[in-house]
Amino acid sequence: MQTSQKGLELIKHFEGCELTAYQDSVGVWTIGYGWTQPVNGVPVGAGMTITQSVADELLVTGVVQYEQGVSRLVAVPLNQNQFDALVDFAYNLGVSALAGSTLLKKLNAGDYVGAADEFLRWNKAGGKVLSGLTRRRAAERELFLS
Repeated sequence: MQTSQKGLELIKHFEGCELTAYQDSVGVWTIGYGWTQPVNGVPVGAGMTITQSVADELLVTGVVQYEQGVSRLVAVPLNQNQFDALVDFAYNLGVSALAGSTLLKKLNAGDYVGAADEFLRWNKAGGKVLSGLTRRRAAERELFLS
């Protein structure tokens, strides 16, 4: 499966787009739509800038690794909205967070509603509840259940 336009818009909405590198709420250097990996082999860091077209390209090409991670980890059928919600979750938190989550365990056991409720538990960064993450997890849950 691939992320739909709705899924990409969800990522864009919650990540926002910054063309100059900044440190996120836990101090990770970030650029574009929440991108933290190297850009053309260069680690994201202070003073880095990119163009809007590079930010868009990073999102479209970069989301593939999260799609592959979701596809590899999920053992039950998914509809497009469920897939998109899981890709957004993995994009924000990493595939390893999904891999070790109760959300995935419940999902792979066929408990779709229980899995959906697990999204809401992932609303902290640096041990603190963040309103933006609370809103994002609620949006992922709503999409997952639709």
